Amino acid sequence: MNRIDQTFAKLKVSKQAAFIPFLTIGDPDVETSIAIIRELEAGGADIIELGVPYSDPLADGPVIQQSSGRALLNKITIFDCIQVARKCREQGSELPFILFTYYNPVLQVGLDRFFRLLSENEVSGIIIPDLPIEENAEVHALSVQFNIHLIPLVAPTSNDRIAKIAKNAAGFIYCVSSLGVTGTRTEFHTGINDFIANVKSLTDLPVAVGFGISNREQVARFSQICDGVVVGSALVRKISETLPQLQSKSAADKTQGLLQIRDFVRELKS
Repeated sequence: MNRIDQTFAKLKVSKQAAFIPFLTIGDPDVETSIAIIRELEAGGADIIELGVPYSDPLADGPVIQQSSGRALLNKITIFDCIQVARKCREQGSELPFILFTYYNPVLQVGLDRFFRLLSENEVSGIIIPDLPIEENAEVHALSVQFNIHLIPLVAPTSNDRIAKIAKNAAGFIYCVSSLGVTGTRTEFHTGINDFIANVKSLTDLPVAVGFGISNREQVARFSQICDGVVVGSALVRKISETLPQLQSKSAADKTQGLLQIRDFVRELKS
């Protein structure tokens, strides 16, 4: 059974929504990203999205774009990001990992090799925001073959496509809470509750929501109507604020920076 399925099944019994943080791998470096992941787990994360830095991130707002830029300066590759999952396993992590990547790096690796690497490094799912369902047949077939969930995004504008997307989904369905790119928000798309209810009526899979969720109140709100809540830009911003400590030569400073990230996650989950 895929780790994502196990996690949602366990949370369903306890009537909890999954807390799913996103971070850009390699910002500021791979080893620090691994340390951050351990803090996210300690802070209560249930599933973690490993963001592959990309030069043209069409779905990402300025905070994640800047984070990707810093990681690319460190020459972080998709291979580095995939290997992070295995390295975390070696340090005792049991969480499901989802690779968030655009399609071009996947094509550059080669589809069969890409899925073999995901399997070997114990990645449980993938999100490819610029790969529409109409063009994902080969990727979908390999995801089934390797038991790596291909998790789709659906937006309030998906309309009649939602049923088709839901039918071919695995793991969970990721609902985009607002139109436009990622980024923290104070308001969400009008009719968001009806949109989420419509998606849930079309699938037996868990439904998670993301894009713009940035504080405890918003996490609490969507936890009432969804099976999972994704927090990306707010966490990436918090990481960027602690970069001076994370990059310090002082072990005490680094520890303090990591603890700030853990406390931030705990506050969101509370």
